Amino acid sequence: MRNQATRVVVTIAAIVLALGFYFVLLGQRGIELIQSGGLAPIGLGIGVLILPFIGVWIVFATLRAGFQHQHLAARIREEGLELDVSELPRRPSGRIDRDAADEMFAQVKSEWEADPDNWRNSYRLARAYDYAGDRGRARETMRRAVALEAAERAQG
Repeated sequence: MRNQATRVVVTIAAIVLALGFYFVLLGQRGIELIQSGGLAPIGLGIGVLILPFIGVWIVFATLRAGFQHQHLAARIREEGLELDVSELPRRPSGRIDRDAADEMFAQVKSEWEADPDNWRNSYRLARAYDYAGDRGRARETMRRAVALEAAERAQG
């Protein structure tokens, strides 16, 4: 497990470094276009110069969300509240069978409805959405879980 985590961290670091290099190159090209003069090159240069800032923001937001989700996953694991999907039937692709995922989702959703302001229930619901294939709602619900957990920590 530790070896796999190290591989993931190294891979992420390599991707971030490659993106950083790419962003620097984009910035240099944007400055070159602006320095060349002319309305079109300056406009393109400004557009190209904005791209690295957008890219840095996306990388930062993605990494921050990943760290937050990992923090919640560790807390859930420590508390023994992870969803157990080991016994659920799987498709040949390895994904959980749709009917089984929907059944698990219904159970987790009823737990969430009983206490929607508990970050643990929101986390579990987000995971259930993910297993059921609804990535959009999974992300939205995970953001809610992160906010609820942060509020809980702030209260002490």
